[in-house]
Amino acid sequence: MAISVEKFLADAECLATLLPAGRHMLNICRDRYHFTVGLAAAIISNKISLLPPTHTPEMVRQLQAFSADVFCLHDNGDCDIALPRLRYPAAMPEHSLECNAANVTIPQIDAQQLVAVVFTSGSTGAPIPHSKSWGPLVQNVQAQAERLGLMNGGHYSIVGTIPPQHMYGFESTVLLPLQSGHALSSAQPFYPADICSALETVPSPRILVSTPLHLRLLLEAELKLPELALVLSATAPLSTPLAHKVEANCKVPLLEIYGSTETGQIATRRTTQAVEWQLLPDVRLMQHGERIWAEGGHVETPVPLNDIIETVGHEHFLLHGRTQDLVNIAGKRSSLDNLNHHLNSVDGVIDGAFFMPDEVSHDHVTRLSACVVAPGLTASTLLAALRLRIDPVFLPRPLLFVESLPRNSTGKLPRDALQKLIAGQIGQDIGKADLKNIT
Repeated sequence: MAISVEKFLADAECLATLLPAGRHMLNICRDRYHFTVGLAAAIISNKISLLPPTHTPEMVRQLQAFSADVFCLHDNGDCDIALPRLRYPAAMPEHSLECNAANVTIPQIDAQQLVAVVFTSGSTGAPIPHSKSWGPLVQNVQAQAERLGLMNGGHYSIVGTIPPQHMYGFESTVLLPLQSGHALSSAQPFYPADICSALETVPSPRILVSTPLHLRLLLEAELKLPELALVLSATAPLSTPLAHKVEANCKVPLLEIYGSTETGQIATRRTTQAVEWQLLPDVRLMQHGERIWAEGGHVETPVPLNDIIETVGHEHFLLHGRTQDLVNIAGKRSSLDNLNHHLNSVDGVIDGAFFMPDEVSHDHVTRLSACVVAPGLTASTLLAALRLRIDPVFLPRPLLFVESLPRNSTGKLPRDALQKLIAGQIGQDIGKADLKNIT
């Protein structure tokens, strides 16, 4: 069912009157339209949307420590978040606006207004907040729309496979349509058949906003896709062979987006035609010490990048891989330090460490391993405790119980020593390329 601008504005105004008094809102709505109405209602009420990477009990506890007045907006009956909760209304009252553009009043938002705080996981386990003001967010997605050619007067339907709470989904499936005059789909499909169905229910021209994982599964399913106008990919680098397959199958250009929670999107490339990334207007990369920093444009303050980058002139760069500590699985980011913190915080764990294998292909899901010294615990007990602290995609496979970890005299745990320990524990010689296949 198509929803007009008038209906959207009326729904946002209605929901704004129902929001609790707290200034901070955890928006976990699964329906993308509900999420967007919640975002708009919060903005016009001068409330701040909190967007953490997970919704585990530990993360919720830390959100409460960040803002004691936080409440949760949700749209599912089984929500058990331990916060004051407001369920998205099953039916909004009919609005009285006539469906006439002359009657539409678009709220004017101060460019400096803080509208969202997006969190990344810190090495101590505490989420690190990154504030997002309205003006830079608008500047960002308008630059994206120009780069993608979406300001040419067309009317695109945007379908996303990533949740709106993720920075990529927030920008490309919520803010982009709001700021470029295009339609967003309320669906959040994951499986190939669901992606096809979601695309079929919206009018053409269609844009699919997805990830390498979803695109690979979609191609492997060999389903007939509805006609597309453009495919976007982000959350992990896309291999060139997969990019060629997507373009051949969909018969449209595929563009990759590079960015982070801290910076938002800052560059794009068409993977089949270039290895270099092109920065968005006014964004610059600067060398400070051993790190590359992003600044300018919509990036409000200079931000260090967690990737190995080689600049090529003022507008382009090459990406040579992620720094060793960063973990990115199915679009969700963490760090080995953060995961190790949670592992060693479980009662009964004497020592423990996660291990991330080297990637053979960017298009397959990484499987983390972990070694733990915990003589009084079972694997099921330990995994149950970890589920309360970390997102399930980061649970170790395998989880190996050992007598001790091969730490050196300074207490550090060399990566090669940990790899050898894991190889010995599973009884076979595992090379870097094989370790990712352990389940």
